[in-house]
Amino acid sequence: MKDFKIGIVVADCDEYAPFVEAVDGFAPQRYEYFSRNAISFDMGNATVICINCGIGKVNAATAATRLADIGCTYILNYGLSGGISRVKRGEVVLPDKFLEHDFDLTGIGYKPCEKPSQKYIYDADKKLLAAAQKAIGECTHGTAVCGDRFICNASDRDFLRDTFDATTCDMETAAIASVCDMAGIPYLSLRRVSDDAGDDAYVTYNDMNTLEGQTLSKIFIKVLDVLCNEVDL
Repeated sequence: MKDFKIGIVVADCDEYAPFVEAVDGFAPQRYEYFSRNAISFDMGNATVICINCGIGKVNAATAATRLADIGCTYILNYGLSGGISRVKRGEVVLPDKFLEHDFDLTGIGYKPCEKPSQKYIYDADKKLLAAAQKAIGECTHGTAVCGDRFICNASDRDFLRDTFDATTCDMETAAIASVCDMAGIPYLSLRRVSDDAGDDAYVTYNDMNTLEGQTLSKIFIKVLDVLCNEVDL
């Protein structure tokens, strides 16, 4: 039996497929979870379980809950993000904070994203962040804002920058972070900037998703390799 379990949530099939191909040498077992593709394999000191959850917060939270229920020690995520501020296309980002930009109870007196009697700004695990930096070198940190909407205009992008001091935007990270926070499971997300969340974001996102899926998965595997063989996490 391996020492611990690492769970991975990947939303997009174009980001998931290159990862499955890259870990073929570890003889992954393939199965389905709620009609979604999943694999499990042993790597270093860990058993790794990766679920291709589908895009969006509900899909991501469902997969994260499953990984928590089967006893994952850590939960990870990787994928493409829109760049909001201080990052450029192609850059790798390790967010250190996560929040849901589309959770809005301001009409009844709460702050943007605030959840009544509940934590709503989530932190990445510091030890996992340090291990990831060891694998890929220094990179940008910042706040990842998450919502069930593809940001593709300058006005919305600037609102997220000015309101939340956001670095990147996506559709899964904070949902996973919320589950991990409730379950007490350390969480890490690695994101690569696909676009500037502006008016041409759809075109540049598709270009990056098609051309850079293998590059993204290889970067993530470097992180995973360090985590699976670290003895002091």
